[in-house]
Formats: sequence, structure tokens, C-alpha cells
Amino acid sequence: MFETIVALATPAAKSALAIIRMSGDDCFKVVSNVFTKDLTKEKEKGIHYGFIKDGDKNIDQVVLLVYVAPHSFTGENSVEIISHGSMLIINQIMSVLLKNGARMATNGEFSSRAFLNGKIDLVQAEAINDMINATTLESKDLSMVSLTGETSKLFRPIKDSIGEILSHIEVNIDYPEYEDIEITSKEEILEKCGKILEKIEILIKDGEKNRIYKEGVKIAIVGKPNVGKSSLLNALIHEDKAIVTSIAGTTRDVVEGDFNLAGVPVHLYDTAGIRDSEDLIEQIGIDKAKKAVENADLVLFVVDDSGIDNELYDLIKNQKHIIVTNKADIISYRNKHDIYISAKNNDINSLLTKIKEELNIGEVVIKPTFNNVRQLGILKQMDFYLKNAIKDTNEDQPIDLISVSIMEAYNCALDLLGENNKNDLTDEIFSRFCVGK
Repeated sequence: MFETIVALATPAAKSALAIIRMSGDDCFKVVSNVFTKDLTKEKEKGIHYGFIKDGDKNIDQVVLLVYVAPHSFTGENSVEIISHGSMLIINQIMSVLLKNGARMATNGEFSSRAFLNGKIDLVQAEAINDMINATTLESKDLSMVSLTGETSKLFRPIKDSIGEILSHIEVNIDYPEYEDIEITSKEEILEKCGKILEKIEILIKDGEKNRIYKEGVKIAIVGKPNVGKSSLLNALIHEDKAIVTSIAGTTRDVVEGDFNLAGVPVHLYDTAGIRDSEDLIEQIGIDKAKKAVENADLVLFVVDDSGIDNELYDLIKNQKHIIVTNKADIISYRNKHDIYISAKNNDINSLLTKIKEELNIGEVVIKPTFNNVRQLGILKQMDFYLKNAIKDTNEDQPIDLISVSIMEAYNCALDLLGENNKNDLTDEIFSRFCVGK
């Protein structure tokens, strides 16, 4: 039996309307205790209009959306209360519901129940959270494909094919005396595992390519003091966020900013000018700058007409980087192979083109892909186990040993969709969600 849970599904801020969400076996009973109508006999979904009450006192005039199990998001009896958006009213309604038998939902508990009740699989559940956290249209569209079940639909035949190989092997091992059982040959294992492996490697390749549209990239802006790093950050994010002066050492901490580059969320880090300094505060900023370089996917090494500081370049040369010559508006000679910009004049198009080239950012193709860390990690495990099965087969290992690797690959497939150890996965995955999802 599932307890009745309640949470605010809209932001905790003053608004025209708010939605309070409830779900659980006693959901209709709890609501009926505080509503002007009895909902305990409801047999189908519907809309109801009335008052939420605390005893004889009206709290608010509301609209109730009623969903009868299993025809709800969670698969349970559910109610959504649409109230006025005052936090005072919301807290009163929440309080009276808690007093009458509901409890506060934990992070992601509504989605968790939908998953446990078989309404969605784990890939769809993760897509819900990805939709909420999407910062670009491209990342939202990729998440929508998974939310509709298309990504899982693409993968299920792969899981079933591995299960078919495994079942044939297990029958051969367990019932060798039955003559009418088709013998699974090692040639058949090689052929089928090879075809599955090809499909998995395509999924990994596509997922890695689209992963940056969800997770974004980190770019650190590095250079000597007063070469125009802060001006470049401001130009990239179209905002005067970093303080710009002619005084060297103005930036003493890492200044962050975000922008959208062809659908990829870019997280920028404008660092303190790296130089020897006796100033303790400036030195702390320089240390942070070095840390930002270590964690960056790409470093923009900004120089001016004074040229490259070789000692500073040694700090970033092993990182993926672009050397950017700023203040092009006052430079007369240009090397055609170098990147020249004028951050002050927002002349940065050549740099944006180079960034896309370095990070392999092209036009995103919206199609089913597994593109988060967990999903890609599991696909790579499957790749490993199937290659291991092929290796053991080629080395003429016993078929029961070969089946161990195939079984591991099958368990990975179950884990990907959340069909293995559901209870263990709930806390891990759904704790990252918002409370009202």
C-alpha cells in the first residue's frame, strides 16, 4: 500500500495560480476530508469545483483534477489542486492536507512511483529530470524523444536479442539430452554478438555526440593581466558581467557566465590574470584560475600584440586550447592562420567558428540517443562484456564460460531500462529530482 503524498508542483513563489499534487491509495479519502465534495466514490477522471476547508472555515476556492488509478501519471489515485498562487494560501492547504493523513513527498517521489508502478521506465524517468533542467531547445528536444519512449523502444530489441542468445545457450547446457533442441554453435554466437555489438557501438557514438547538448561544455579564459579576458567574457555572454578596466589584476576571482552556442550550453570561466604576485588575494584568484584550466573542456588562451608568454603557455599546452589574439582593432599585421578578435567591439565571429570546430559542434540531429553518464556507462559495459564473449568464443572456451559474459551484458541491459533491482535504483536516481516531480 502506498501512502498518500503531497507536494507543491509549481514554484514556491507568488503567482496567479499554483498546483498542489497528491497521489496514493487513500488520496481521495484525504481530499474528501477537506473538500466540499465527497470524491471517495469516483470511478473515472474528472474536474471538480469547490472549496478547500479546514473544519467549517473556507481556505480557498479551487479546481480539482481527479485521476483514477491506473489512469494517472503515478498509476495511483491522484489529485491536482489548482489554487490561487499566494504562498499563504498554499501553506494553509498543504497544512490541512498533512493534518488529514497525507505526508510530504520526497524528491522525485511522484516519478519514482510512476516507475515502480510500470508507467515509465528508468530512461523515461531520467528524461523528465532532463526536461526540467534543459537550458537549450536542442537539449529539451533530445529529452522529449526519450520521454515519449522512443529511446527505450530502440533499445528493447537489443536486450531481447541478448536474452535470446542466452536462453539458447542455457537450454543447451541444462538439457543436453533432448535431441530436438537446436544446438547453439559458436559460429552462431559470434554472428549474433557481432551484430548486437555493432548496434551498441552506434548508440555509444551517437550518445557521446549528443551528450554535450545536455551537459554543456566548460571553457576557461586564460591569459596575462590586461589582455582583454573580461571583455571577451562580456562579449560572449552579451552582458557586462565582468569588470573591465585598464588596471592589471582587476579580476581577482573566477567570474562565471553562460551562453548558448549552436544549442550547446557553454559555461564560461573568466580567470584572474596569471602572473607572479605578492598580493595574497590576487594569488588566491590565480590559484583558482589554474584549477579552472584543469577542469575545462577547452581553454581560450588570450594574448595581445605583445605576443605569447611561454611560461604561461606551458600551463595550458596539454589542454585542448585555442590561442586568441585580442585587440585586433589596433593590430596592423595579421597571420592568416591565427584567430584575431576585438572583444571590445564584439568582433568575435571567427572565434565562435573555431570553438565549434574544436568541440565538434555541428547541427544536432534529434533522434533517440542515450546521452547521460549512467546510460553511456552501461552501454560501454555491455560493449566490454560482448567483446569478452566474442574473445572467449574465438579462443574456443567452454560455452558455459562464454555465457557468463553474455549474462553480464543482459543484466546491464536490464539496468539501463531499470528492470533490475528497482528498489535500489529509486533512491539513487530520483533523489536528483524536484520535490513535486
